[in-house]
Amino acid sequence: MENFTFYSPTFFAFGKDTENQAGELVKRFGGTKVLIHYGGNSAKKSGLLDRVEASLKNVGLSYVMLGGVKPNPRSGLVYEGIELCKKEGVDFVLAVGGGSTIDSSKAIAAGVVYDGDFWDYYNTGKPIEEALPVGTILTIAAAGSEGSPDSVITKEEGMFKRGASGNAIRPKFSILNPALTQTLPPYQTAAGVTDIMAHLYERYLTNTKDVEVTDRLIEGLLLTMKHEGPRVIADPNNYEARANIMWAGMVAHNHICGVGRSQDWNSHCIEHELSALYDCAHGAGLAVTMPAVFKYVMNHDIMRFARVATRVWGCQMDFDHPEVTALEGINAFQNFLVSLGMPKNFEELGAKEEDIPKLVEVLCRGDGRDGTISGFVTLNEEDCTNIYRMMV
Repeated sequence: MENFTFYSPTFFAFGKDTENQAGELVKRFGGTKVLIHYGGNSAKKSGLLDRVEASLKNVGLSYVMLGGVKPNPRSGLVYEGIELCKKEGVDFVLAVGGGSTIDSSKAIAAGVVYDGDFWDYYNTGKPIEEALPVGTILTIAAAGSEGSPDSVITKEEGMFKRGASGNAIRPKFSILNPALTQTLPPYQTAAGVTDIMAHLYERYLTNTKDVEVTDRLIEGLLLTMKHEGPRVIADPNNYEARANIMWAGMVAHNHICGVGRSQDWNSHCIEHELSALYDCAHGAGLAVTMPAVFKYVMNHDIMRFARVATRVWGCQMDFDHPEVTALEGINAFQNFLVSLGMPKNFEELGAKEEDIPKLVEVLCRGDGRDGTISGFVTLNEEDCTNIYRMMV
């Protein structure tokens, strides 16, 4: 295990009707004027925004609102939010929505107090060390941004999808009411389950030895998703299944499973170009991307893939041919995602084979990259081309 530091100060309010605590929590963490940042009409139609506004008013807090966050959140709305916050004297950002809304809120919070262009953080990997405080009210269990120091934004000029990180953008509090996710369409629910499992696999694929504690945490969470995913697709109103998925999504990405070990994230990088170009659901893109990446790199550490195959997917270990077990586990994972309603290839995702050169160029060369992406295995342009072709 490697040396590490871990800091996760987010206050969580979990359970039914917890959104009514929003005003009290904003005030507790120092907010006096709030930006309520949200996505589309669902938060309005459901009455959630009304409840949030009432909660703020009840404790005497003023606020402004900015909606319009889309999946794969865009830089244009971030710039608009930064200007609005500066103009209105906002000192707290409250995200009402899923990972896209939370990521956009984090980018706004960082940009308000930064003298330069907020995109500097996303383009260079420079850590975010100062930001307005952020709180969240989660409506989709998927990205884990409600507990993480991470944010992903798409720059509209060039359609670069990049991430930034820093403990300054960890939410001060997150309100997690599983009932708020019960109206999600099955496809969106399944995409969320996929995203959570991707966050676990990206940490599981490590070159660090002797990390049994975090290996077992990851395997346990994967088993939870394996159990709860089909239950929630069969019964969208299953509150307990939704509760387990929601908490697993947070634990999967607040970094407790990634301490002391190297991590991968190549599947995320490769998928980001798909969702940036085609505007597909991130989880759906990952469902197509991960099996291809895993099959391409599995020989780097056959036993790691064989281990998750036996411990999570119930495969029998073939000690003479561990590659058989490893491949069986990857196929079991892909079949599980397909059973939830996720796509399995380019065609089902809406991607086009003729776009592969463009995808590879932006992935490997865009925004100053050097032609490779690094994680569990370092991949060059030829590798990435081969992986995209495996998805066709």
